[in-house]
Amino acid sequence: MPTYSALTTLPGEEAAQSLASAMERMTPEPTGVGVFEIEDGSGLWEVGGYFLEPPDAVMLEVLATAFGARPFAVSELPEVDWVAHVRRELSPVDAGRFFVFGSHDADKVPPGRVPLQIEATVAFGTGHHGTTLGCLLAFDRLLSEGWRPAKVADIGCGTAVLAMAAAATLPDALVIASDIDPVAVEVAEANVAINGLQGRVDCLEAAGLDHHAIVAAAPFDLIFANILKGPLIELAPAISTHLATGGRAILSGLLALQADSVTAAYKAAGLCLQSRNDIGEWSTLVLQRA
Repeated sequence: MPTYSALTTLPGEEAAQSLASAMERMTPEPTGVGVFEIEDGSGLWEVGGYFLEPPDAVMLEVLATAFGARPFAVSELPEVDWVAHVRRELSPVDAGRFFVFGSHDADKVPPGRVPLQIEATVAFGTGHHGTTLGCLLAFDRLLSEGWRPAKVADIGCGTAVLAMAAAATLPDALVIASDIDPVAVEVAEANVAINGLQGRVDCLEAAGLDHHAIVAAAPFDLIFANILKGPLIELAPAISTHLATGGRAILSGLLALQADSVTAAYKAAGLCLQSRNDIGEWSTLVLQRA
């Protein structure tokens, strides 16, 4: 059965979220609606809906006009087994001591490495993206320096690959993985089980650090936040508050051209920049609470 997509862009997150809410009430009803910031510094957001039958062109035109969006681009999508496609395309990832792989590459894990099995899913964080890879490499460097955090939080965890990296290398540490998306939390729990880390990673549904278990466990020695520029800046005061003295925050999900503004927000919140590493167009920041 073919599916259809309807995509547009418009300035501002609030307008984009409102447009997405309006699309969810369309007839025929979309099977899903997504809102994403376009990470090029333009301030534009993409709103997309997916349908099992052609969407109402007149209604899309009305919605675009009402919310100041560009005209919707409607496309018929071919039938693709995306999980099978991703499995074919994703090769194992070397990230310092960590080796990230799918089940189809389980026989390729080199001896002496920390294996992290991640399946192709709708959640983000397979290790192939420059942001996740950057976080793993930053964590690997800190471990090589002899640092051993006792409490770790992975905020916006996606697949929980970062939380699992911490749990696999810090057997006595408390590790929490949280995400605002309940599907991501389910994926995180599944990956934790696949890697034999049940009881080592507490997977929570939470907006940022707003969860009683996170508040109760604070302060943390290490906080991962691999999300987007906007949420990273918004969370700067909360992340700083939830960090122990001398604690580190490993941040990514931001373009290299956005790194200075994110760094400034965290400096204003009381953290100092320890290191910055760029992989392609993406940056990873390591900051410390003095």
